[in-house]
Amino acid sequence: MKFSYAWLSDYVELPEIAPAAVEQLANDLTSVGLSLEGHELIAGDAVLDVDVTGNRPDCMNHLGLAREIAVKRGKTLRPPVFSFAESLSPNGPPTSVHLEDREECPRFVARVIRGVKIGPSPEWLVRRLAAIGSRSINNVVDATNFCLWECGQPMHAYDLATVPGGEIHVRRARAGEKVVTLDGKERELDPEVLVIADRTRAIGLAGIMGGLDTEVTKRTTDVLLECAHFDRRRVRIGAKRLGMHTDASHRFERGADFEICDHASRRCAALIAELAGGTVAGPAVDQIAVRPEPVAWRLSGPELERFGGITVADAEIERILSGLGFAPSKAGERLWQGTVPAWREIDFEPRHDRLPAREAWRQDLFEEVWRQAGLDAIPATLPALGGVDSGLNPEHDRRDHLRDRLAGFGYAEAIHYAFGERRADSAFPRLVGEGDPIALANPLSELYAVMRRSLVPNLAAAAEFNAHRGARGVRLFESGHLFPGGEAPEMEALALVTGGSDGGPWDRRAEGDLLGLKGEIEALLAELGVEAQVAAAELPGVAPGTGALLSLGGEVIGWLGRLRAFDAGFPLFAAELLLGRLPLHSDRVRVEPPSRFPGIDADFTLTHSLDLPWRDLAAAIGEARVEDLAHFSLKDRYQGAGIPAGAVATTIAFHYNAPERSLTQEEVNARHLALAGDLERRFAVVRRAGAEEKR
Repeated sequence: MKFSYAWLSDYVELPEIAPAAVEQLANDLTSVGLSLEGHELIAGDAVLDVDVTGNRPDCMNHLGLAREIAVKRGKTLRPPVFSFAESLSPNGPPTSVHLEDREECPRFVARVIRGVKIGPSPEWLVRRLAAIGSRSINNVVDATNFCLWECGQPMHAYDLATVPGGEIHVRRARAGEKVVTLDGKERELDPEVLVIADRTRAIGLAGIMGGLDTEVTKRTTDVLLECAHFDRRRVRIGAKRLGMHTDASHRFERGADFEICDHASRRCAALIAELAGGTVAGPAVDQIAVRPEPVAWRLSGPELERFGGITVADAEIERILSGLGFAPSKAGERLWQGTVPAWREIDFEPRHDRLPAREAWRQDLFEEVWRQAGLDAIPATLPALGGVDSGLNPEHDRRDHLRDRLAGFGYAEAIHYAFGERRADSAFPRLVGEGDPIALANPLSELYAVMRRSLVPNLAAAAEFNAHRGARGVRLFESGHLFPGGEAPEMEALALVTGGSDGGPWDRRAEGDLLGLKGEIEALLAELGVEAQVAAAELPGVAPGTGALLSLGGEVIGWLGRLRAFDAGFPLFAAELLLGRLPLHSDRVRVEPPSRFPGIDADFTLTHSLDLPWRDLAAAIGEARVEDLAHFSLKDRYQGAGIPAGAVATTIAFHYNAPERSLTQEEVNARHLALAGDLERRFAVVRRAGAEEKR
C-alpha cells in the first residue's frame, strides 16, 4: 500500500526527505509490526510501499500510520484542523435515509453541499493523490478520495439532482436487478449484494463502487455526500460475487471505524466547500441502527513483565497506550483500564469463550506495549512448562521407529492435507469408514472436498506428479490420521507407495515389485513383534490377482497390491497399515547370542495344489517345533515342465543350529525327513526325491 512521506509530515513531525530519513522510518515501521517494502523518490516526495497486514485497517491511511510513528518517536500527532458554516434549513434535512438492512448498514451519515462548482483540483491535492497512484478526477471526487487516504473512511458523492427527493435506501438487491457502475460496466445483481438505492432503483454498490447514473459531473450543482459503515462480511460477499476489488471494499472488508463516520463526513464536506465554493446545508442525517458497545480492557504491569520477561516503566506504558488512543485510567497499583479505540476494535475482538463479553484479550494489550517499547528487548527464552518431562509416549515412539526404518529402506516421507477428493475416496481400498465421508463445508477446492479415509490416494497422486515430471522411480510413505466419520474415532495409519527405480549411478535397488513391498511390510511388522496373515483378495483400485489383506488375530490390519489406475511408465505398488490395531511393544529389540557351532542347511521341495497357500505350510512348520531348527524360508515356487497342471513345486530352505554343540548330518536328516513326512500326511503333498542337504 503506497503512502506519501510529505503527506505523513502533515500529521507528524518528520525530518527532511533523505535516504537516511527514509531508512530510519523503515526501521520504525518494522519495529511496530509493519514493514517498508520499498520506496521511490518522486518530485521532492518519497513514495513509501508499506506492507499493512489485514488486521490493521487503522493503518491503511496516512493519519493512522502517522499515529504509530508519533508514538514510536515520542512526537505529537497533529490531526487536521477544519471548520465550516452549516446553513440550516427550516424545513429539516435536505435528504432522508432509510436503513432497510440495519445489521449490514448500522450507520449512514448523509450531508448535502449546495452551490458547488465542479472543476479541477488545486495543485497540492493533485500532487497528494498522484503520490499514492490515484488519478485526479474533479475537485469534489478528489476530496472524497483525499479523505479516504487521510483517515481511512470510504465516502461517495452523488449528484443530488439525480436522486429523486434526496431519498436514500440501503437494502439488498432484487433478483435480476442491474446497475451500471462508475467504471462503465453493467452489473447484474442478486439478493446477496447490498446496494444503495433511491425510491425505485439501485444507484450504487454499498461499500464497493457508486453508480454511473448518479456520478458528479460538470453539470452538478448540489452534492449528496455518503459516509456509511457497512458490515465487512456483506461487502466481502458482494465484491467476490461481482469480481470487484476497490479501495473502498479493501477497507470495509477488513473492518472500518464505526465512530469516524460523522468526523469524516464533516472533514470531507468542509474540503468540498473550500475547493468547490459550496455551502454545507443542514442539518445532516446521521442514522444509527445499532451502536456497538466498546471493548473493555485491563492491563497489569507485573503481568505484562512476567509474560514478556522485560520491565517497562509505568510512565512509558501510559504514554504508549495514550498515544495509541486507548485512554488508560488507573484502576489500582500498576493496574490500568479503559476501552479500545473504535479504529482498533477489529484487531481486539474477543476470541475466547471464557472472556467476558466485549473484553480484549490481554496478550493483545501486551503486544501494543511491547511493539512500541521494543520487541527486540524481549529475551529469547523458552516458556516454563509445568509437569514432568516424560518424553515420547508409546504411540510416538512406535511411529518414529517405523519412520526411521522406512527411511532406511530408501523411502521419503510425504505430508499431505488431511483432506481428499470425493472421487478418490471410493477408488482405492479403504480400511475404515462406512457410507459417505465427512464433507468440508468450505473446501479449498474439489481436490480437498472430504476428510480422508485412506492415505493412499494423496500418496498415489504425489507419485504420479513426480513420475510425469521425469522421476523414474518413487518410494514415498506417510503416517497420519484417518477420519472414518460418524461416531467412530480417528485412527492412525501408515501407507507406502513404491515403483520403478531411480537408475542413477549409485542406485543399486531393483525396481519396486509386489514381493519386495510385502517383504518391507513384514519387516516393519517384525519390528513390532507381529507376524500378520496375508490372504489374497480382490480390492477396488487394485489390479486383479495382486491384492492381499493383512490380518492379525482375525482382524484386518492392512492391505497391499498393485494400483490399477497409475499411468507413469512403470507399475506402482501400495500398502496401508492401521497402526491403531498394532501392538506398541516398547521392548522390540531382543538380542540372542549366536551359536558358536556350525549349522547345517537343508531344503526339500513339495509338489502341491495351487490352492494351498504358503502361509498354511509356514504355520504347520512352526507348529511342528522341530528341535534345533533355527529358521526357514520360502526358497522357490515353480510351475512348468514336470509339474502337473493346477499344481506348484515349493522349495523350502531350512537352517539347523544347536547352541551347545555341533549337529551331525544324521541328526539333521532324521528331523528333516520327519518334518517332510508330517507335511506330506497333513496336506497330501508329494515330496520330490533328491532333497539337498549340506553342511
